[in-house]
Amino acid sequence: MAIEAHAVMTIRRIALSLVSLALAWPAVAQDLRRTAPESVGLSSAGLDRATEALQAHIDAGHIAGVVAAVARHGRLVYLEALGQRDLEAQDPMPEDALFRLYSMTRSITSTAVMVLWEDDRFELDDPISMYLPQFADQRVFVDASAPDMSRTRARRGDITVRHLLTHTSGIGSRSSPIYRAEQVRLRSITLSQMVDNAARVPLFEDPGTRFRYGISTTMLGRLVEVWSGMPFEQFLAERVLASLGMTDTVFWADGERADRLTTVYRPDPAGGELRPYAIESVPFTERPTLIEGGVGLLSSTMDFLRFSQMFLNGGELDGTRLLQPDTVAMMTRNHVPDAVLPIGTRGYMAGSGWGLGFNVVLDPGTYGFPVGRNEYWWDGSSGTRFSIDPEHGIVTVIMAAVSPSGGGGFREEFKTLVYDAVTDGAR
Repeated sequence: MAIEAHAVMTIRRIALSLVSLALAWPAVAQDLRRTAPESVGLSSAGLDRATEALQAHIDAGHIAGVVAAVARHGRLVYLEALGQRDLEAQDPMPEDALFRLYSMTRSITSTAVMVLWEDDRFELDDPISMYLPQFADQRVFVDASAPDMSRTRARRGDITVRHLLTHTSGIGSRSSPIYRAEQVRLRSITLSQMVDNAARVPLFEDPGTRFRYGISTTMLGRLVEVWSGMPFEQFLAERVLASLGMTDTVFWADGERADRLTTVYRPDPAGGELRPYAIESVPFTERPTLIEGGVGLLSSTMDFLRFSQMFLNGGELDGTRLLQPDTVAMMTRNHVPDAVLPIGTRGYMAGSGWGLGFNVVLDPGTYGFPVGRNEYWWDGSSGTRFSIDPEHGIVTVIMAAVSPSGGGGFREEFKTLVYDAVTDGAR
């Protein structure tokens, strides 16, 4: 029966893909060639105001530098590098600067997972213990607000692959005190060791009962290895990054890439002056022992623009198809059950759901910056953000290197001014 059900699922995927290819996605320009903003309904003067605003944030000391890009209808209309890559070296920010993606890594890892789903290596509702047996008997903390290794109970239900993709697995955050005390996540341990650690520590709640943003995506990196028989970084490089021409998306920067890696800054508590800040004990110029699908990648603004445009195109870029259109549609809709919503109580999180690797806009009214219907996006904890807006055909990617990531609201103001520059009435 399992084999028969799997065959039916495969036939259904093929059928949906054919229908999607025929009907669902309109033909769009895919090659991200540079074009005049006016040719796709944007004002050059309006985009100039976005540049001026970013420069004002640099002048105010909110960020050291930034690289931002905008594409509309598959055409690149804006790419600006401002400020400095490194303040001490007085090194100007290059367009191909490398930034720490942190949480934006999750969208790329989730894409690798769905490539393997299309290869029929697993089903979304498979228990992960089928592939990672160390999770079979994992217990649950009695009190998630005060987790105690000596106070646990039996788990109700299994963690599924879908739970990992949607952060409803019950697995916690890498920064949670209990995970730090138990040394669940260290960049000096292997991916297998981190997975074992996550399975050893009890869950915060039963799977499927709460949205808890955390290290679930790193568990997916290990599943990629199990399903593909390849090291995670090799599968990612060969099946995802090479297909999209993402030549600067890597887990560490060596050689000439190290010269393009941005320095992360944090405002000094006393006077607010930007000071270098080392988030990680293992620098991103060295190969880490932990190849981490949750927060581990570096990338450039244009690399991530290519990734984002592929999704807006329905899974294809430059004539190369990475995902089927129906898979893209599935990944970019909310999968969090109504009983678990909202996934947050304040600001835009109160109006967001979660897809298979992305924050999904459910209520634009909760956002303090413009978003389109069915927009999906996410950001990183050191000043990066991307958004993919099917309603307006707009992709924006903005990257800086500042922690905390607020930077005086530079990302929100940039998005607002980009949308203020829309001239064709589609906003």
